[in-house]
Order: sequence, then C-alpha cells, then structure tokens
Amino acid sequence: MRVILLEDVPNVAKAGEIKEVADGYGRNFLIPRKLALLAKPGIANEIEVQRQIQARQQEKMETDLQKLASDLEGKEFTLKAKVGATEKLYGSITTADIAAELENATGMVIDKKKIELDEPIRQLGSYEVVIKLARDIAPTIKVTVTEREPE
Repeated sequence: MRVILLEDVPNVAKAGEIKEVADGYGRNFLIPRKLALLAKPGIANEIEVQRQIQARQQEKMETDLQKLASDLEGKEFTLKAKVGATEKLYGSITTADIAAELENATGMVIDKKKIELDEPIRQLGSYEVVIKLARDIAPTIKVTVTEREPE
C-alpha cells in the first residue's frame, strides 16, 4: 500500500514522503490516526502546496522573530519593588513580572515561558536575562531592579 505521510513517523519516513507500507499497517494504524493518506495522484499535489504554504508562513514568522530580537537586544528595563533593610525584596521578581514590563514598555507580548531566569530575582541590582524566542533566536536584555518610592 502506498501512503503519503502527513506527520513524521519514526522508523518509517518523514512528513510529505510517499512510502510503501504493509496493507495492515497503513489501513489499521497510519490512516485512522491521521498520520497518512492513501497515495492518489491528486493528493500528492495538494500536500506539496500545503507544504509550500507552511514553509512561507514559517519563513515570515522567523523574519518577524529576528526583527523582534534585534529590537530587544541590549535594551534595559527597570522594575521597581518594595525593599527591606538589607536590600532584599519583599517577594521576588519573576518571569511574569518581566513579561509584563516588556509589554508595558514596548507593546510586544512575550510569553513568560520564553524568558530564561534561573531563579526569581530577590535582591536589588542589574541582571542579564535571555529571552528564547526560537531555537536559535535568543536576545539578551538587562533588567535593573530598583527600590520603589515609599508612598
């Protein structure tokens, strides 16, 4: 049975490839789980068109992320926090706080999960923070924590 794989299947083939598989494997496993389609002449063209559309979308997203990374690289953001006697914060500055400050300062929404912070910031000072936007796109910003003015 000839099938066109819609997703990567380990030890079989990658997505978009046409592969000869056993009838039972194709009929009982690949096709019901929507991992493959029966290879017909018209379907191969449709799959190729879809792959080209996805490639264009991926390329556009990468260029947008590159632009965002260049905008963020080296910028400095200041967060204010309530401080105790020994310059320790009441509470801490987390990735959610940094993401909120990035949104307020630049208008760009960045998921807090993309901000790499070994542990929450608990003292005043300046910290280098990496934002992992994609596998190879990771700008570094500087976060400065200062004391909030007493009210």
